[in-house]
Amino acid sequence: MSEARGPEAGPSRILRGMFFIILATTFFVVMNTGVKLLRAHLPTLELIWARTLGHTLFIFMIFGPSHGWWRLLATRKPGTQLARSLLLLASTSLFFIALGFVPLAEAVAVSFTSPLIVAALAGPMLAERVSLGHWLAIAAGFCGALVVIRPGAEGANPYLLLVIVNSLCYAVYQILTRRMAAYDRPEVSVTYSALIGTIVLSAAVPFSWRTPDRLSHWLILIAIGLLGGLGHYFVARALVLGPASVISPFQYAQLIGAAGMGYLVFGDVPSGWTWAGAGVIVASGLYIAWQESQRAREVSTASRA
Repeated sequence: MSEARGPEAGPSRILRGMFFIILATTFFVVMNTGVKLLRAHLPTLELIWARTLGHTLFIFMIFGPSHGWWRLLATRKPGTQLARSLLLLASTSLFFIALGFVPLAEAVAVSFTSPLIVAALAGPMLAERVSLGHWLAIAAGFCGALVVIRPGAEGANPYLLLVIVNSLCYAVYQILTRRMAAYDRPEVSVTYSALIGTIVLSAAVPFSWRTPDRLSHWLILIAIGLLGGLGHYFVARALVLGPASVISPFQYAQLIGAAGMGYLVFGDVPSGWTWAGAGVIVASGLYIAWQESQRAREVSTASRA
């Protein structure tokens, strides 16, 4: 009986993981749409603060009762945790600023260079072997980003450069997160990721606070924090249920959602350049994910032998 259930359990878990990652991307698209809507009415600092505060409250509600409130702050590398958190804050801030000037689909497409930057930095920062195929995929991905940005072309949007810097910050944040896995529990790292930004912004936001004058703006502001926390939670749940090489590529569904919401809410129609560049970026990311899965399988086979 257990053998019959076993083969069904694996595919079932992976399917649930796929569902969770698509749900997470949906939350992120709706959150970014809310940010873009409120950028004309509220200070960007206030929006970033709502995002980090909602994430912090969500983390403490989820992990506090089961793991202990103070144990969530017990870190063996406080300096690295602080650096990680500030990088995530910088990444979020740059992306939210860019959303005021960049169509959703273009911003999301260029932000997908982050996995390529992680692959490029894995050698010098994590001492991982980066193959020639990896480097070619990384180069192709950045060429795709240039196709979207089109620097020097008439009508090119310079604010897309903020998204590139956002991707760099997020990539280094991910690498430091992988390093911290050897020292702290994941719950601790997730807590610091949200908490430091909340503390920093809570000290600054009173100086630029603007009280929303519509109920809809209050609701969107609350939703930004809630959807951000839910999105990260479901990403984590998805990666527990299935291999990253299988689950992560479904994050690219965010590009389709961003294009749809950009058109429905703001009337933005992605250009052919955006779709072409995004296609190259996504293909490069998928190739790197496939190579990583192959390498993980070889390591697993060798260890069993």
